[in-house]
Parts: sequence; C-alpha cells; structure tokens
Amino acid sequence: MQLSLSTWQEVDAYLERSTGIIIPIGSTEQHGPNGLIGTDAICPTRIAAGIEEHMDVLIAPTINYGMAQHHMAFAGTITLRPSTLIQLVSDVIESLQQHGFTHFYFINGHGGNIPPVTTAFCEAYHTAGQHDGPAPRCRLANWWRNDAITALAADLYGEAEGHHATVSEVALSYFAHPKAVKNVIMTPEVAPNGEIYDAIDFRENFPDGRIGSSPQLATIEDGKRFYQLAVEALTEDYKRFLKGDIS
Repeated sequence: MQLSLSTWQEVDAYLERSTGIIIPIGSTEQHGPNGLIGTDAICPTRIAAGIEEHMDVLIAPTINYGMAQHHMAFAGTITLRPSTLIQLVSDVIESLQQHGFTHFYFINGHGGNIPPVTTAFCEAYHTAGQHDGPAPRCRLANWWRNDAITALAADLYGEAEGHHATVSEVALSYFAHPKAVKNVIMTPEVAPNGEIYDAIDFRENFPDGRIGSSPQLATIEDGKRFYQLAVEALTEDYKRFLKGDIS
C-alpha cells in the first residue's frame, strides 16, 4: 500500500491493522560513468515495493535527497546539509506520529545518510522523553549491509565490487530501470581505492566518480538476485522490528 496513492480514509483503516510504516531514503548523487544519479533512492524504493508484495505494509514516499556533499564536484549531485536532513527526518517522524504511527522503518540506500538519520532518531527519543507517552520506534536498514548480499557480491565480482558506484548497487538500479542501462568502457577497468574528505578531494583522486569498483560488470540479471536477497532479508527484519525484536 503506497501512502501517496492512498486516501486519508484508507490510511485510517490501515492504522487499525498496523502502526508501522516503511520510509525509503536515498540520495541524488553521481555513481560513476554508468551509474544512475538516482541509484541510492532507486534501490530502496524498489526493495520497499518488493516488501509490499509480501505483506500488508504502508510505504511512504521516498526521501530522494540525502547528505551528499562529498559528491558535489560532479554535475547533477544535490545535497542537503546534515542539519537539514536531521530536521527533515525528524519532521517526517513527528508528522506520522500525530496520526498514530509508532514504528518507523527507514530503508536506506546511501552511507552518507547514516549519521544524520540516526541523529534524527536520537532527537525523536529526546523529545519523547520530555513528554508523557511512548517514544517512537525507529530503525535504519541499510539494504547492502547484509551477509547474503555481501557474499553474492564477493562471489560475482571479488574486490571489483568496490566502495562507491559498486557493482551491486548499479546492478540493482538496472533491474529496477532496465531501459536506463548504460554501456560504458572504463579505464582503468577497476577504479583505485582510497579515502576521501571533501568534494574537491574526491574529484581529484577519483576523477570518474568510482572508488575501487568496476560497475561495467553490472547486469540486470545480477540486480534481480540482489533485489530478491534484499527483499527477503528486510521483510523478515521489518517483521521482527514490529514485534520489538532488537536483534
């Protein structure tokens, strides 16, 4: 059930069955020569839709922007300040709380979102502690941090999976949008590895936007496999979350 395609009466009826909601969150940022700028939002959006096929769940509109300052030397990237993202996530939680939602499950597609989003959770808990009533329950599920997905990526690509514009995320985005597949020759075939600190540093050290990856290996077929693993893992994790399992 998609929140944006529902009426308020349908949401009221849903709240009689469940007070949990899934909120995909990503980023709008460069993903190398063949990776889609929307990759980090596309992946959690598609995974959330897959979870919806397996259970009665409400899916909020995707938060398409994230904390992507370190990509700003590449055209098309849009970033939020960390403080803006913290406030945005806080406002989303607070708004939904007022309607009776209690469990907020964010499916995340971008590593840069982790500190701001978890800080927003802390803000929500702090605010709840100043008032009577239960605190919200929040979880950030980073779809790629899954043993089965990590194992499959290692088996398929080895070290060429990389750290940004990874083969797995590009493949999953291609599965979600097969008409957007890009065929690009890259040199070197596997990008170098290393640390980054800011946008200028990123562009100087990794001029095509990749870090340690060879995303030309991405295929729609592999993307489907990553998608299926993510849907299976996060469906079970969401069910545990609703039951109060902290594992």
